[in-house]
Amino acid sequence: MYRLTSKLIIYRNIGGDSILLRLADICRSFRLGGQGREELAERVLEEIHRLLDVATKYGFNGNLWHNYLAFLLAMTEAPFTLVCEKTGGSEGSVNEFARHDLEIFRQLFSFDFSELEEALGLNCFSVISNYRAVEKREQIYNKSVSDKVQEFSAAIEGASDAEAMYRVVTDFYARYGVGMFGLNKAFRISPWAAEGSGLLEPITTTGDMRLSDIIGYESQKARLRENTEAFVSGRRANNVLLYGDAGTGKSTSIKAILNEFYDRGLRMIEIYKHEFQHLSRIIAEIKNRNYRFIIYMDDLSFEEFEIEYKYLKAVIEGGLEVKPDNVLIYATSNRRHLIRETWKDRPDAFEEDMHQNDTVQEKLSLAERFGLSIGYFRPDQAGYFDIVKSLARRHPEIRLTDEELEAGARRWEMGHSGISGRTAQQYINSLLGKQE
Repeated sequence: MYRLTSKLIIYRNIGGDSILLRLADICRSFRLGGQGREELAERVLEEIHRLLDVATKYGFNGNLWHNYLAFLLAMTEAPFTLVCEKTGGSEGSVNEFARHDLEIFRQLFSFDFSELEEALGLNCFSVISNYRAVEKREQIYNKSVSDKVQEFSAAIEGASDAEAMYRVVTDFYARYGVGMFGLNKAFRISPWAAEGSGLLEPITTTGDMRLSDIIGYESQKARLRENTEAFVSGRRANNVLLYGDAGTGKSTSIKAILNEFYDRGLRMIEIYKHEFQHLSRIIAEIKNRNYRFIIYMDDLSFEEFEIEYKYLKAVIEGGLEVKPDNVLIYATSNRRHLIRETWKDRPDAFEEDMHQNDTVQEKLSLAERFGLSIGYFRPDQAGYFDIVKSLARRHPEIRLTDEELEAGARRWEMGHSGISGRTAQQYINSLLGKQE
């Protein structure tokens, strides 16, 4: 195996700490006889342990070795793979190197570990070649990545030669992309970003909500969908501010938009105001990728003393570097104007600020930089009852009449946070909990 991996060219930047290269080094030590049987067995079992961790994280099943190699191919960002992400397979001398490397991977797919197993008294490679994973809830693993990688692995298994494998791999890159952005829907700032590690990390469970799951707010959803449709189609689109009452579906609408347009290349990056100093780095990392990115800011508002909004203003409009065409900002807020105003901001207030109007305009200008503002407000009581009844109809196990539902919903909202879609959902959850 070491002889094979040492000849890689395009995929040479696979980390030295990877399971593949560490197993290759174990095979090399086994051939050279430099280590004892027990030490080698311990090293093998450590890599099998790491492989099982990867399999659990991504829900792999069947041949874990094949799934892992397919995962490496899918995740390796190199000039060749990034070009394929945009154009698929194309002519050029680099394809000779690509075919060379993919032939190596084809041999790795069929690598025979039986001699190593027999010498070390192990059977772990035999077990992982036909692995039956314990069934897991989708929240435990990244199903989006799992499905793609296992489909990719099966396609590679069916490739008859290096040329067929080349077509499988380049078609995969063109269809799904490559690396973290290719395989995942959503991302957040890594907690280790300040220490020089990777800036972004995937969010592995994003839910499967759709706009149709949100009852009411049809005009708001239509405006949001229309803007996003223009964006993913490469047309001009606006940054969006969803503002209004709490619990009315603002955040859920944006999450639903991700699910509706993900298969057309939409990705989402969640960021909070204390992380705004990273905005420029985020944009630099994503501006040349073949995806459309929404930078999502939930519950956005600023107190008078907070100055992080200045980072946001510069990114949206006004900085020297133009915001890339593949980036939009979608934010939610309970405030229309985002920055809290005080009585001393009023022009007629007794305050020694000689330029009070400039102060007010600076605060208002942030909200004005969102080209599309969409209001979400609490329903009246009849609308609230309609939401409750519509949600209840999705669950046949709830057998209450409309009158009983309304009476219960009225009691529920009086003891909770008032009328809203969120309150309606909480009431339905309480009914389902009793059913269960």
